[in-house]
Amino acid sequence: MTEQRQETVRVGFLLLPQFAMLTLFCAIEPLRVANRFGGDLYSWHFFSVDGEPVAASNGIPVVVEGDLSAISNLSMLIVNASFEPEAVLNKKLVNRLRQLDDQGTWLGAMDTGVYALAYAGLLQDHQITLHWESLPAFQERFPKIRTSTKLYEFDGVRFSCSGGTAAIDMMLHIISQQHGQRLCDQVCEQVMHNRLRGRQDHQRLDTGLRLNIQHPALIQLVELMEKNLEEPLKPQELARLAGIPLRQMERLFSRHFNLSPSLFYLQLRLERARQLLKQTKMPVVEVAVACGFSSPEYFSRRYRIFFGTSPREDRKLDDELHQMAPESTQQRQGLGCSVVPLMPSKSKPV
Repeated sequence: MTEQRQETVRVGFLLLPQFAMLTLFCAIEPLRVANRFGGDLYSWHFFSVDGEPVAASNGIPVVVEGDLSAISNLSMLIVNASFEPEAVLNKKLVNRLRQLDDQGTWLGAMDTGVYALAYAGLLQDHQITLHWESLPAFQERFPKIRTSTKLYEFDGVRFSCSGGTAAIDMMLHIISQQHGQRLCDQVCEQVMHNRLRGRQDHQRLDTGLRLNIQHPALIQLVELMEKNLEEPLKPQELARLAGIPLRQMERLFSRHFNLSPSLFYLQLRLERARQLLKQTKMPVVEVAVACGFSSPEYFSRRYRIFFGTSPREDRKLDDELHQMAPESTQQRQGLGCSVVPLMPSKSKPV
């Protein structure tokens, strides 16, 4: 009796300008290694909106098979984006994603690639994740879409990861579901990934490790502040929730951060405001409200004290820097920056 040959799973990657090269490599390598042990299990294929090479955030262009019309016969398509995910979104792209969904193609995203699926209206009743730094802006733009801070999410025919090395875990999960845990473990060992991290794992380091603090009450206080930026809690309420006296809370922040609790809280809110200004087109007034400032004038004044510029000037400078980016990319190419020949492939055992 002859063994039935398993059909190769065709995985497509739609690369949007300034995508993260690290994320792409982390998604491809598990597939390549799976092929090493299992044969032609997977093939990978790159596409762009216009069929032209796409420059990653590091300025290196990657060649593709074709434009949106060339996307066909895929088991799944993964949208890969990072900075400025909304810059190239248009009706043609949105309609193509809807067509692929109608055809039964599984649609996924890495990092801010979820913006494309959200604009196409393909995330209703699905939970997704994206990079923690971009999460607040996405939540402001799409408040009805369920999000998480997990490394990756699988929800029906939608899947997503937060970017970076989380792409390894997302692809390992796919491999384990399609070909079993044994092959998944072999891939983990080959790429020196000590385990398949689960959905329960969060993106960011624990608060204590991230801020180099160990006091349980102080960790709890910081986490309370980070979770309540839009409607800041009063100092007395923070102390009550942490189960410590107000004076002890003030001493803890002074000893560990050399700041008062109120000033530390204000800094968190202003840093969130700066993220929203740089990652969204939200009016400054709306950014202020989203970060707990009822007075736009007070917000602008405190912003200037912390960052040395007004919110509008900061956003304008950021826009000017982005406008210069395509020119600098062309200059790099003119100086001999070659196109990376990452053509579609079925990796053979070596």
